[in-house]
Amino acid sequence: MGPIDLALVPIGAYEPRWFMKDIHMNPAEAVQAHLDLKARGSIAMHFGTFQLTSEGIDEPVRALAEALAERGVAAERFRAVEVGTSVRP
Repeated sequence: MGPIDLALVPIGAYEPRWFMKDIHMNPAEAVQAHLDLKARGSIAMHFGTFQLTSEGIDEPVRALAEALAERGVAAERFRAVEVGTSVRP
C-alpha cells in the first residue's frame, strides 16, 4: 500500500514510566514510531486536554520538540497542533 501519508501518534500520559510504559508511549518513542512507519507526516494526539498522569500538561509538546531535534526530524513532519486546529498534510 505504500508509505503512510499521515499518522496520528499519541505523545501524552506516559509518566511514571514504570507504570505507563506498557500502554502509553512517550514523545521519544512516538518519534521512533513515526520513523518506523515511514510516515510522510505525523500529528501528535492524546496530550494537553487535561491532566491524566504525572508529567506536566505542557511537557509532552516540549519533549516532542526535543526528541525530534535529537533524531534530526524536521518539526513540520511531526506536529503537535492546538485542539480544534485544521490540518492539511
